[in-house]
Amino acid sequence: MEDLLVATTNQGKFVEISAFFKGLPFRLQSLRDLSGAPSVMEDGETFLENARKKAHALARWSGRRTLADDSGIVVEVLGGRPGVHSARYAGETATDEDNRRKLLAELEGVPEGKRGAAFVCVLVLAHPDGRELVAEGRVEGRITTVPRGSGGFGYDPLFFVPSLGKTTAELGLQEKNGISHRGRALRLLKDRLQSASFKK
Repeated sequence: MEDLLVATTNQGKFVEISAFFKGLPFRLQSLRDLSGAPSVMEDGETFLENARKKAHALARWSGRRTLADDSGIVVEVLGGRPGVHSARYAGETATDEDNRRKLLAELEGVPEGKRGAAFVCVLVLAHPDGRELVAEGRVEGRITTVPRGSGGFGYDPLFFVPSLGKTTAELGLQEKNGISHRGRALRLLKDRLQSASFKK
C-alpha cells in the first residue's frame, strides 16, 4: 500500500477526502501526521495556482504523491469574493465564525434572489517526478441570512442548496459528499487516477 499525503491540517477536510479513498491502495496521511513540512505561501490568483503550488512543493519535500486542494466560496454580488481568500477572509488568524460573520455583514440587505453563490474546489495530485492530475468540482447555491446546521466546516452553515432545501451544514457526510464541490472533484480525480500514465 502506498502512502499518499493530503496537504491539509484541516481535520474536517481530511475526513471528507479519506472517505473517497476507501478501497484504493493508499494509506492517507495529513500534514498533522508529519513534522517539518515546509510552509507554502498560497499567493496565487486562482484556485488552480494555489493547489498546484502546494501539491508540487509538498510532493518534492515528502517524496510521495501529494494531494492538495484549494477551494472556497464565490459570491456573485461580491464579484466572486471571497474566492481564493475564503479561508482568510476576515484576516490571517480568522476563525470560520469570523469569516462567516464578515460575509453576512457584506451581504446585509441583499435580497434572497441576489445571494447566488458557488462552492468551487480544485484538486491537484502531484507525483514527486512532476506529473500531476487535476480535477475541479463546483456546486451552485445561495447564501442564507443566518447560519443553519451544525455539521461541516467553513461556510457550510451559510451555503443553501435549493434542490435539497438544506445548507451543507445540515447534511450528513455521505449526503454532503454526494453533492459537494469537493465530492465532485474527488470523483473525477478517482476516475483519472486509474489512468496508466499516472501509475507508480
